[in-house]
Amino acid sequence: MRSLTILSSIEPIFAMSHISIDGTYLNAVIIQNALQNNYKVLLSSVVIDKVRKNRNYLDKKMENSEAIIYGINTGFGSLCNVRISDENLGKLQENLVLSHACGMGDLVPENICKLIHLLKIINLSHGYSGVRVELLEKLVEIYNADIIPVIYQQGSLGASGDLAPLAHLSLVLIGSGKVYLDGKMMPSAAALKLKNIEPISLKSKEGLALLNGTQFSLAYAAKIITETKKIFHLANKIAALSMEAFVCDISPYDHLLHDIRPHEGQILTAKEIFALLADSEIRNLQKLSVQDPYSFRCVPQVHGASYQAIKHAEEVINTEINAVTDNPIVFDEDDKVLSGGNFHAQPLALVLDYLAIAMSELGSISERRVYQLINGDRGLPAFLTKYPGLDSGFMIAQYTAASIASQNKQYCTPASIDSIVSSKGQEDHVSMAANAATKGYKVLKNLKSLLAIELLTAAQAFEFRRPAKSTAPIEAMMTEIRSIIPMLEEDRLMHDDMVMAETLIEKWIK
Repeated sequence: MRSLTILSSIEPIFAMSHISIDGTYLNAVIIQNALQNNYKVLLSSVVIDKVRKNRNYLDKKMENSEAIIYGINTGFGSLCNVRISDENLGKLQENLVLSHACGMGDLVPENICKLIHLLKIINLSHGYSGVRVELLEKLVEIYNADIIPVIYQQGSLGASGDLAPLAHLSLVLIGSGKVYLDGKMMPSAAALKLKNIEPISLKSKEGLALLNGTQFSLAYAAKIITETKKIFHLANKIAALSMEAFVCDISPYDHLLHDIRPHEGQILTAKEIFALLADSEIRNLQKLSVQDPYSFRCVPQVHGASYQAIKHAEEVINTEINAVTDNPIVFDEDDKVLSGGNFHAQPLALVLDYLAIAMSELGSISERRVYQLINGDRGLPAFLTKYPGLDSGFMIAQYTAASIASQNKQYCTPASIDSIVSSKGQEDHVSMAANAATKGYKVLKNLKSLLAIELLTAAQAFEFRRPAKSTAPIEAMMTEIRSIIPMLEEDRLMHDDMVMAETLIEKWIK
């Protein structure tokens, strides 16, 4: 049975601080929740039986001395026509892991390494990969012991699977490579010994099943999408605070305008911001302009378009979480072992590039609002300081925002349009999804910094509208900001304020 049961909520999956892997539908929110709460993994008997049945079928298939199956008793990539003797099949899989552990560059953050591990467990649990139950259980045992593989950011072309990163994940199974344990990096063998876990010897097909797949790119994608969904709503709220500080007209947020251009994201953004501002005392202040700049007036259209991109990306990412993405794939019920291309990460590459652009645009329009607020217009002092000239106020905060926004635009050059031939021409079109993932993660981090700068700037500007009061949600946000960051009365070390504002952003999207 290949269909997945789609759950209406995440609660049935969790029990007693465990996430149960039982073949039911999973999504980015569920797995991120499991990670944040440090849930242990529990394999259901249904999954164990399916994986065992699948492996038994493959073992029987391999009893035929004439059988030649890619990656099981042949070499890999352009070496697919080289037949491997039966006595070397296990050695073939171990060699694959060791030779493919070619990662370079920066370390992958620990939480994403653990997410990659969880996604690999989920991927193999579908029972189409021909691995032994013992291998899957060993992955779970290591995961539940909080042994986190050390993985590097560079090495995957996003086709044939995320080979190099997943090889580094797999090293721990055979007691090789490095891991994190209790926040310390150490050899895998030492960590396994401390947790009384024995390494495992790989059997036929298992190294290939571990390395094939999109779990590196997918982990980044899952992390990005869960945070970006929350950031979208927070960006709306921060924009509303900026609108208050700039004494903006909210008539462009009237639902009548958006009902006749009914993009879901546009309607949602206008509705959220209108609800946040409709009863504010700022509405009673004299308007200082007939129309507001686009960065204030067109927030529904710009934020809303990013929402649509986020929604599309989420659909693709959730589909991939529930997909089988290695090769070859073992269909025991149909008596077929098929070699295909499910490892090709083009679906993720495209939406990760799309997500980066969507996030960059949220940051770009945020920077423009910062610029408008410090420009000395609408009765606000230049650079939002009481003593312009003596004090520089928020002058260079905007420079920083401009620098970050510009960097984001550079990161938005699509990775998915590139392809470099590899493996003697066998792998002649690749997705570069891993590069799309890592640069998308940088855009996400930059977006948080941009919103932090806007938050700080808007709060400062709003102080010059006192004693007028805003709505309860906006005033509550102002209270929380001022509980840790006082109004800038004269120049002080701005970096510290910006870092504190960023901690609020992180807090609000938890």
